[in-house]
Amino acid sequence: MTHAAALGDLRAFAEEADAGLLSPVSASPLVAALTGDRAVLAAILAVESGWAAVLERAGLAPAGSAAVVASAAEAGRYDLADIALRAQGGGNPVIPLLADLRKKVAALDTAGVGAGKAIHTSLTSQDVLDTALMLLARNTAHAVLADLKGTTTALAALAAQHADTLCVGRSLTQHSLPFTFGLRAAQWFHGVAAAGRQLAALDFPVQFGGAAGTLAAGTVLTEGSRATPFSLADALASQLGLDPAAAPWHTNRLAVTSLGNALASVLDAFGKIAADVLFLSRPEVGEVAEPKAAGRGVSSAMPQKQNPVLSVLVRSAALQAPHLAAQLHLAAANFNDERPDGAWHTEWPALRQLLALSLGAAGLIRELAGGLQVFPDAMRRNLDLAGPLLLAEGVGAAVAPLLAETDGRTGKQQLQGVVDRTLQAPAAEQAATYRKLLRETVPAAVVPDARLEELLDPASYLGQAAEISHRILAAFPDFVAPTDANGDSRG
Repeated sequence: MTHAAALGDLRAFAEEADAGLLSPVSASPLVAALTGDRAVLAAILAVESGWAAVLERAGLAPAGSAAVVASAAEAGRYDLADIALRAQGGGNPVIPLLADLRKKVAALDTAGVGAGKAIHTSLTSQDVLDTALMLLARNTAHAVLADLKGTTTALAALAAQHADTLCVGRSLTQHSLPFTFGLRAAQWFHGVAAAGRQLAALDFPVQFGGAAGTLAAGTVLTEGSRATPFSLADALASQLGLDPAAAPWHTNRLAVTSLGNALASVLDAFGKIAADVLFLSRPEVGEVAEPKAAGRGVSSAMPQKQNPVLSVLVRSAALQAPHLAAQLHLAAANFNDERPDGAWHTEWPALRQLLALSLGAAGLIRELAGGLQVFPDAMRRNLDLAGPLLLAEGVGAAVAPLLAETDGRTGKQQLQGVVDRTLQAPAAEQAATYRKLLRETVPAAVVPDARLEELLDPASYLGQAAEISHRILAAFPDFVAPTDANGDSRG
């Protein structure tokens, strides 16, 4: 194979290098389209093209130049692999891309309008790349929020449908108190909606500052003009659909770390759901199951397996998020001088991976929530495993004050003794033992049989489960899509 052919093969490989072969949670056409190398390239070109349009409107670039730059700024015209390799020469991809953009603009400027004068004038690489990454992040965040709201709508429906579905709460792996699956779904909703609100509230600011953050070149550019460097920056923000910035933020990275925090919070909330589903879908628990799809959950060796792969992939994303967000904070804390020597560069892959993981997981968790199979009979079976002992707290609260002190023991101590003695019996006999000892300790004159049975009914000790669910859903009305007459979401 010739060197040229080998290089061609490498370039073809590089074009597919971020396809997600070892990150299946983010291996989707949408993730690639919004966060892949080609998307980064397109965002950089959009910034340069947008800046040319701003300069032309302000009378600071030749008439007609913006159209030429826009035509040259089509991402498909550029060799990604070549630009990536050449980026090593200047430490960022903007520098080689600019060289290519200028060549293409010169070739397309057949009318000789001087469109090249509109390219990158008074900007620096960080202005362009920071703004491009904000553009990339905004587009991805909007897509994440769309899937996230689909998830919260599905979870709200589960919470309503299963408001009275009894299950068991678990604490430190053990049965704790009666619970409802509706409250569990509402709490899932709570985490996702709260994280979504945090993501939706973010600003995606334009970056401007010039070579050292003083806008020196922009000041020279706008001399004698009605424009100022600040008005040009605001116009670029408007052009790109980004937020204006009061000042250059090239060494103050709150915009980046806030984004990282929000994405990590979203993945935290997704991870909680995935962890619960992974446990609840174990065959020996069997309370829920993931939606079925042809070819999903298969094993390469065991034909009977139905792995909960949606939850596995979502959890894989959640487990990766914290160190990526931490990397953004580590970089922010080390932004020395007016352009850091490496810290800025470490942001790029961490931020893009967070975006890709969040978007990939958002699509999967939406499918999981929308198609989750719920098995109330299994929930009741598991709830009953602990028998009436599960109600010991409620019995104690209601009955202990009614018992007279006996042998120096308070009512609470007497009831604890019943529990302690019950636990000495074999597991299969504990339910009957507890009822027997409880009845012996609590006279019928104090607590009649009917009242005792009521206290031992799991449905009687749910506290404010229904009201908690209601309050959660009411707190986030913007995360529940309206439904049509058939109850189907219109969001």
